[in-house]
Amino acid sequence: MAPPTTTLFGISPTHLHRYTTSWLLPPLALACLRLLLSLYAFVTTFTVLATDTPLSAPHSFSYFTVLTYWGLAFYFLFSGFHTLSYARSGVSWLQRWPRPLQTLHAVYYSTIVTFPFLVTIVFWAVLYRGPWFPKTVDAWSNISQHALNSLFALTEILLPATLPPAPLHLLFLALLLALYLGLAYITYAVQGFYVYGFLNPAQGAGKTAGYIIGILVAECVIFGLAWGVIWTRVWLTERVLGMVARTARRPGKKASTTGIEADTGRSLGRGTDEIEMGKLEK
Repeated sequence: MAPPTTTLFGISPTHLHRYTTSWLLPPLALACLRLLLSLYAFVTTFTVLATDTPLSAPHSFSYFTVLTYWGLAFYFLFSGFHTLSYARSGVSWLQRWPRPLQTLHAVYYSTIVTFPFLVTIVFWAVLYRGPWFPKTVDAWSNISQHALNSLFALTEILLPATLPPAPLHLLFLALLLALYLGLAYITYAVQGFYVYGFLNPAQGAGKTAGYIIGILVAECVIFGLAWGVIWTRVWLTERVLGMVARTARRPGKKASTTGIEADTGRSLGRGTDEIEMGKLEK
């Protein structure tokens, strides 16, 4: 029998709690950290909008950097409140959501652990030519959007108890990049400028195509690396060190990690029976 579509997308009722738990931090601390990062991202975004000229502010929504930074801000806001609700009641809002929304959250997570790294690499390797920004606010905003963004993404790779994203997510990441490419050329058609110079066919169609294909390949590599780091984190923290996700207590119930351990076993190639047998041997 074919697996359910939601399982193919990396969503299963047995591991939804992983999006709101951590092997290192208790749920409340994880919620506070996420909400703090969300606040920082929103403050940065609104500061940039306030200091931009009136004409450049509307153009900002055509830039991939800006869109992904908005994505970070809203992701940490939603995931922070999901985690906070889990810390308070033992059941997160995410677990109560309809399955399609849960699936979208899983895909959203995959964008968070890949797109910021793509932004950082493209900016510093392709776009930045110096000199350093003369205004302090410009230097701070660029560091926030083109360096700290990857640090924020790294926290979501290393700290939560999430499993590696479903490989099928890569197709949706490629689709999002393709949609953004369309947005970039619509921006040129409507507003008369290229958001990124390497998208200008005047430099040569082959060179432009090379940049586009290179960015897609870079995204695939980043996805593979993120998948591998998350898999290694799960293996090291849960299989080797035995540091399973720190769950919240439901009112009137004792906190349990059995479901987490079984889920970990399935994700790393062990069956539930083997895990239970290991408990009996202890």
